[in-house]
Amino acid sequence: MSITLMGIFGSACIGVYALTTERMALVPPQVSEGKVRRIEECLKVKLIKTTIGESVLIGALTSANSNGVVLPHFAKEEEIQSIKSFFSSVNIAVLETKRTAHGNMVLANDYGAVADPRLRGKDVANISDALGVEAVTGEIAGLPYVGSLATATNKGVLAHPMIKEGEQKLLKDVLKVPVEVGTVNCGVPYVGTGLMANSHGALAGFITTGPELFMIEHALDLVE
Repeated sequence: MSITLMGIFGSACIGVYALTTERMALVPPQVSEGKVRRIEECLKVKLIKTTIGESVLIGALTSANSNGVVLPHFAKEEEIQSIKSFFSSVNIAVLETKRTAHGNMVLANDYGAVADPRLRGKDVANISDALGVEAVTGEIAGLPYVGSLATATNKGVLAHPMIKEGEQKLLKDVLKVPVEVGTVNCGVPYVGTGLMANSHGALAGFITTGPELFMIEHALDLVE
């Protein structure tokens, strides 16, 4: 199974503190070298240690795919440069919005993006430009914070169990991958808070159960 159980800062909500794309992962500087190696080996990515606006809540504040990174307006210049120093070809967009939890508000892979419907049209357009994909607004389970309600890779999406049929179709059409449902961390439906994944593997919060791991494995097509 290409899934590793992990905690960050003693928390199973690893998706709040870190994020990954096909090419890179962002984690707080305090993450141990042992965990860094596990992340790199599992996801086959280059790892960047940084903060966002001096916060360790990287996964909640940041959205990304292989083409670009979306950051809140309070991101520091040195943090932006630390990302650019590893991947000079990656687009970096700093959004001047009152809503700053872009990791919670945007669900993206390399084929498309679905954004919180409370975002302004020009902000959705900036997200589309930064990530190099079509971006549309939508909800999951009738809720707007789509980034925390699902995890998307280039192989599949694992979403909140109460996702509606129309919402599921939208995700499938925009992200261009199958959409399945499940939970993490012993029944938590906010999948994005406890899961980091790409097409190579996944890291799940350490209290994620066997049946949940099975659903993650199949939804994200990680069966070896």
